Amino acid sequence: MILTETMNFGQARQASTALKSGTFKFPESNVFSVPDAPSTEKTTTANKTEESKPMFAFKVENTAQRQRVNPKTTHSVGQRNATGAVLMESPWREMDWTAEHRKTLMEKITSYKPSCQEVPQARVLLLGPVGSGKSSFISSVQSVFDGRVINRAMVGSSSTGFTKKLQSFPIRGQKGEEPSALVLCDVMGLGEGQTTGLTLHDTLAVVKGHAPEGHKFSPEQPVRSETAGYMKKPSLRDKMHCVVFVVDASKLTSYHKGLGITFQQLREHISDLGVHQVALLTHVDQVCQETARDVTQVYKSSAIQKLITEAAALLGMSPSYIVPVRNYSCELALEEGTDVLLLSAVDHILQYVQLYFQDHLAPETKFQSS
Repeated sequence: MILTETMNFGQARQASTALKSGTFKFPESNVFSVPDAPSTEKTTTANKTEESKPMFAFKVENTAQRQRVNPKTTHSVGQRNATGAVLMESPWREMDWTAEHRKTLMEKITSYKPSCQEVPQARVLLLGPVGSGKSSFISSVQSVFDGRVINRAMVGSSSTGFTKKLQSFPIRGQKGEEPSALVLCDVMGLGEGQTTGLTLHDTLAVVKGHAPEGHKFSPEQPVRSETAGYMKKPSLRDKMHCVVFVVDASKLTSYHKGLGITFQQLREHISDLGVHQVALLTHVDQVCQETARDVTQVYKSSAIQKLITEAAALLGMSPSYIVPVRNYSCELALEEGTDVLLLSAVDHILQYVQLYFQDHLAPETKFQSS
């Protein structure tokens, strides 16, 4: 509420002089209305009664004090920064961004071992449209362990995609350490139907372990028993133990609706195989300038939170399965916050890999481990 104070003519003149000289001091009240007479009481003449009216009025506002309290701004909504992005007061997901947590995540990933003795390595398949960032994610994760930015998985900018074949990339540990038991697998990008990109048939052949390493995919030549290197009876170690869908945050609203149908079909068939699925939302720095400036703000960004919800609708899965990541692209040096976000995504994936092995352990193994 803004209080008003009435001033007589003499006081108004003094206030005007003080304003011109720069010596005027704001009292506790912020607004003054100045009449030209000491009061606004009714005056009586010989002929009629009338109300005296001020000849002029002015008001002075202390804008700094007025802006201090804005009833339309609440802490739950957050603040709008200089770039126009809305940041929440509290993160919508908690994250430890310290160097200690980065080190802990690296040790956890490099020391991971599948709980199933017959499987030496956990195989994770990355699926997504062309340009979604599958190959970049693999290279970015390996960059963290190498201590420098590298492009291990070949990354291209072709509209039809650079990756055409099944490629497996074991994640190496730091220098002097043994390789981790995690293998990230890259394949051809998904299309919007059965005529472009990786087909549903070939995707399932990869997940089941039938497609051989290095197989070059083509919609016209699906994976069959006659395919060179085809594995007729794949073992548990040959199959995929988790599937990770990768979607581009900057293209999420422009994806063709046919892609949504493809995702839904894949989710249904892969789930029937007992394989858990999670998702990565890439290029988050392209949809939120504040995150581009400081990646540790990613979980305070209302824009990214909204896109996570939209990605969940596209994929037909709960938002809790989806994590945002920022891949290394034009950078030449590593950045701690980006490393933590990438490593947290890998840790998220391994949780569902472990669920797969728990579901597929032999009954006697389950009994021994209980």
